[in-house]
Amino acid sequence: METILKAEHISRDFEIGDGSIVNALTDINLEVGEGQLVCLRGRSGSGKTTLINILGALDRQTGGDVFFLGKDIGKLSDSERDNLRRKDLAFVFQSVALISTMTAYENVEFALRLADYPIKDRKKRAKECLARVGLEKRMTHRPGELSGGEQQRVAIARAVAHKPKIIFADEPTAALDTQTGIAVVRLFRELVHDDGITIVMTTHDEMMMELADIVYTLDDGKISDITKNEIN
Repeated sequence: METILKAEHISRDFEIGDGSIVNALTDINLEVGEGQLVCLRGRSGSGKTTLINILGALDRQTGGDVFFLGKDIGKLSDSERDNLRRKDLAFVFQSVALISTMTAYENVEFALRLADYPIKDRKKRAKECLARVGLEKRMTHRPGELSGGEQQRVAIARAVAHKPKIIFADEPTAALDTQTGIAVVRLFRELVHDDGITIVMTTHDEMMMELADIVYTLDDGKISDITKNEIN
């Protein structure tokens, strides 16, 4: 299995109002294989969101290196990082972040425009992705007309539309009830198994972790445990 993402000795420090330094991450080492579902778990304040932001090129580490397909993304310029996120990475957030005035179809199609997806293929691809998450009959509905689980599925359809190599999901099930949350993570599992997409997600839900290939546990900004699951 090819390593698609690798972090070596990552640290992240923040300066607070009185000039003192807070160590949010310390000496983080991890590897993500292509076509894996990887969970970052930990209590609030453990550093998991800070870590996923660094891995997804949304933030820069204070020390250490992050490699995406062997390329050191810390050495990329801001515009190169923007291009990396637009073409090869995708994000799913707890808040879903859909555009409220757009339909489900328009939200997905708009993401394809941002990724410079071929114009002639956008309509077909948007419909294809919404059907993939079971929303072919809800394409013309706006977010306010959809349930929380449906909104999150639109966000997932939007994330997979431009065929990214990795999806980063930060607490994607935190605002959902347990059964809906499990359904969302099972959808992630299907995307990994059927489409070969790599997914890195943060969670504190024990039930979600059972569906992951690898679970990294963070405590006070450090990895305290690594668990590998046998997924059929």
